[in-house]
Formats: sequence, C-alpha cells, structure tokens
Amino acid sequence: MIKNFRTFMSWGIALVTATAVTVTVGATAGGPPNPRPTDPQARPTAGQGKEPQTAPRATERRRIATSVLGRDLKFTLTALRSQTDPLAASVRLQVFTFKNGAWRESDRAPVGEADAWFWFPLTGRHAVCKFSTAGTEPAPVAVSLLITPSIGCSPAEDLQIKNGQIIPG
Repeated sequence: MIKNFRTFMSWGIALVTATAVTVTVGATAGGPPNPRPTDPQARPTAGQGKEPQTAPRATERRRIATSVLGRDLKFTLTALRSQTDPLAASVRLQVFTFKNGAWRESDRAPVGEADAWFWFPLTGRHAVCKFSTAGTEPAPVAVSLLITPSIGCSPAEDLQIKNGQIIPG
C-alpha cells in the first residue's frame, strides 16, 4: 500500500513539474507583439492642439455641528472639501440671527487655516472634540476638531460673538 502511495506521489510531482515548465515556457515565449500606432502624431504634443476644458466642480460641503442659543442665535460648523486636494478641507464657522421669521447669516469666519484639515476625519464620527457656546454678551465660542484619530484633537480656538459679529478671541 505504501509503495503504491509513493508511486502515485512521484507521478503527481512529475505532472506538477511538467505543468510548471509548460506554463513557464509559454509565458516566456510571449503572445503577439503590441500593435504599433497607425499615426504616431495622433496625440497633441506640448503647445499644440486644444486641451479639453473641464467645468469647475462644486465644493463639497458637510455640516459637522450646529448650536442654537435661545430663539435668536445659531452657530454652524461646516467642512468644505478642497478644490485642489481631495484629502484636504477647510472649516467655516457661521453665525445666524433670527430676524423677521427667518435665520439670516450675520457673519462667517474660517476655523484654522484654509485646507489645513483632513476631509475624512473631519467628516467622520467623533470629528468635533469641543464646540461650546454660551448665551452671554459677548457670546464665547470654543472649537476643537479631530486632526486624525492617531494625533487627536486640535487645540481649542476661542472666538467671541458680539451683536452677531465674530471677534477673534
């Protein structure tokens, strides 16, 4: 029985080796050569021809936090995806006042530098580390956002709102 098993195993190894050699020889022999272009100047070279015009894409926005104080003051934090780098983003703080039965924007300011945030952590879970507001005059606002999960949260940026206008803190 063991002798028969050894014979079958040796035939199996021989078959696998023969198959591997056939595949290797077939791969090195190659297939048909790549076709040559019929017109080598079909593509425009630098400075020749017109470049296709692409329409500017709309800025992707995502509201990441909102706070309403009383009946007349509302704050929103909005992430704005970068036009030049799909991984970067900016953050905007907007202040709204309630007048004549509608919310109207009274001021806006960037939080941090333009395109200084990462889009995916900023728009994911736990993106807002701190967003505190108060209904006093001037109204203090503190914002801290997630830089990345491994780095953690940014230092808090303190602002004040007086008469619906943002005053850097």
